[in-house]
Amino acid sequence: MADNKIPSARIEQLFEKISTLIEQSRFAIARTVKTTEVYAKYEIGKYIVEDEQGGVERAAYGKATLKELSQLLTQNYGDGWSVETLTACRKFFIVYSKIVNTVHDIKNNNQDDTLNHPIKNKDLLDYESVHYPQFKLSWSHYLVLMRVDNPDARSFYEIECDRQDWSVRQLKRQVGSSLYERLALSRDKDEVMRLALEGQTVEKPTDIIKDPITLEFLGLKPDVSFSESRLENAIISKMQQFLLELGKGFLFEARQRRFTFDERHFYVDLVFYNRLLQCYVLIDLKTGDLTHQDLGQMQMYVNYYDKYVKQEFERPTVGILLCQEKSDALVELTLPANANIYASQYQLYLPDKKLLQAKLQQWINEFNEQIQ
Repeated sequence: MADNKIPSARIEQLFEKISTLIEQSRFAIARTVKTTEVYAKYEIGKYIVEDEQGGVERAAYGKATLKELSQLLTQNYGDGWSVETLTACRKFFIVYSKIVNTVHDIKNNNQDDTLNHPIKNKDLLDYESVHYPQFKLSWSHYLVLMRVDNPDARSFYEIECDRQDWSVRQLKRQVGSSLYERLALSRDKDEVMRLALEGQTVEKPTDIIKDPITLEFLGLKPDVSFSESRLENAIISKMQQFLLELGKGFLFEARQRRFTFDERHFYVDLVFYNRLLQCYVLIDLKTGDLTHQDLGQMQMYVNYYDKYVKQEFERPTVGILLCQEKSDALVELTLPANANIYASQYQLYLPDKKLLQAKLQQWINEFNEQIQ
């Protein structure tokens, strides 16, 4: 007969501690398995490059050699060792060994420091002369990252992917929506460099602003007219994707939040809270051109929240107007400099990555010319 005795509070506490430890250990083991696979494939790429030409990068490598190697590996270790996989290993080493060399050069200017490697077999590696990057993601993540040509952008995506625990699908979406370029274009030169070294830091309201906001996941056709309520409903139905697009620290609080002032009712389309900035973020949706009346209305919303909703320990409320078209001159003329209100255009399709990359490079070149 089963013992249905209710466990004591002491046993429950002990159970919770042990359960937490088991879950943590399982997660650590799974992560170690993933990263060990990545280091192994980095080494495989290294061996292939060394066999090819003594470690010197070259434009092409004989497919016949990789085909023969693939057949031998498959015979001994089963599926998963196609020519495509071996080619990817080769590219992985070429791409990330450049990063290692850069990191090693920087560290050598200060002190001799060898990066950690999880495999300690001296027969496999010469640790006196080889330095390794610290891989934290899965092989599937690195297959996406290797397709990012810009080293700064690749570094940014790798940092953010690790910190925010992006899935492979989420990483693909952020790369495809040109997140790095869109953030970089809203920052000065020093902060662009920080993106590559530190990822996205959220310290002030401008750190959460993107222009444009990309809403391709809503499934709305760009050439079809629709109401603001339909746009809002589409966002609500895809809130997880919308929060990913907004970025770090956002928590959804309400839609059509009503407040009453001077015996009149007003409605804020979307109310969020950003836990990193510790402030409310109000979003109003506009399907037409942005007007000065829209800006004035948002100013009133922000003022109301600052006066009647915000607590003393919280920072001033941020207002964002999402619109199809905007005029920066109109925004600047209508709002005071410290208004804490921003206008961002939204797009219902993925941006032209090459166009954004060219725009960012032009911006950096112009900045460099100004300081010379």
